Amino acid sequence: MPAMKRTAIVVALLAAMSVAAQTLPERKDVVSWRLLAQVELVKVKDRFQPQYSAGVAALDAKEVKVQGFMMPLEMGDKQSHFVLSATPQDCAFCMPGGPESLVEVKTKQPVAYGVVPVVLSGKLAVLKNDPTGVFYRLTDAIPVK
Repeated sequence: MPAMKRTAIVVALLAAMSVAAQTLPERKDVVSWRLLAQVELVKVKDRFQPQYSAGVAALDAKEVKVQGFMMPLEMGDKQSHFVLSATPQDCAFCMPGGPESLVEVKTKQPVAYGVVPVVLSGKLAVLKNDPTGVFYRLTDAIPVK
């Protein structure tokens, strides 16, 4: 096997291991991404809308904690409006998952951007017909441990 091909394979494997190593462990004190994934798209007239499990629907308008990776929506070291993802972003132009694995976040105070996972507490909205396609929004969020 040529050296260049071996190098490409090693780089691809290391990248895959890097992302897998950053998959978040389940925590009892935060809402599980597995729970948030319990949603199906159903056709209503001429469009699709999310249909949530009873467990997800029960979280609407509740104070919750979520853990994830920050995806900034604007330039800057501190962010007050960003997307939280269940998995790290592996490409600056790619979404790391579907809408069930993302939470739009609006914080009370700007939060320092970083590549390590953050835990935020805030009021969760389970969105039924958001024009942007977002399923979840966390407002008045603050960082917690």
